[in-house]
Amino acid sequence: MISSGTGFIIGDRQAMTNEHVIRGCTAIRARNAEGREVTATVRARDNDRDLALLDLRENAGPPLTFRSDPVVRRGESVVTYGFPLSGLLSSGPTLTTGDVSALAGLQDNQQQFQISAPVQPGNSGGPLLDLAGHVVGVITSKLNAQRVAQRTGDIPQNVNFAVKGSEALTFLRANGVTPRTAASTANRNAAEVGDAVHPSVLFLRCLG
Repeated sequence: MISSGTGFIIGDRQAMTNEHVIRGCTAIRARNAEGREVTATVRARDNDRDLALLDLRENAGPPLTFRSDPVVRRGESVVTYGFPLSGLLSSGPTLTTGDVSALAGLQDNQQQFQISAPVQPGNSGGPLLDLAGHVVGVITSKLNAQRVAQRTGDIPQNVNFAVKGSEALTFLRANGVTPRTAASTANRNAAEVGDAVHPSVLFLRCLG
């Protein structure tokens, strides 16, 4: 069985993704922006936060920078970049835009943001970015619209979730990684953010 997701580079020959993306994998292959495939292995995982730290056999691109401040606010514009619905949509990365809708996730999960940027299977593990191109979260899931519709009679739209960047930083530091951090002061448009982060985002294949 082969499944796929997204990851991004956070250090020299290091990347991160969701834990559920690499769960049960017997082998992991990462394809970088140049189309080169690199073998990845799991160094650490956190089931509670749904995060995983990967070691890459070779350098695959430049690391992304995490936002140190200011604090993320409701209504702030964000960008997702990843590989949704592989084999159905574009084989290249997809960019979507939206806002931070809430400062907590499903059932008031304080480790997550709720976002309105569209998310599909395959986006999991990709970066959630601010308009400076800094990482503010890790895409993790979308609301099960069908299940909610069965309970409420209404179909929710654009209700998706990301692990907060602060949680990702805590996880990485606990595992001996010192990621790049910086204050977000510049504002770019979404296309410029996509261009800036493109070399650092990975398409992940999980071989089971």
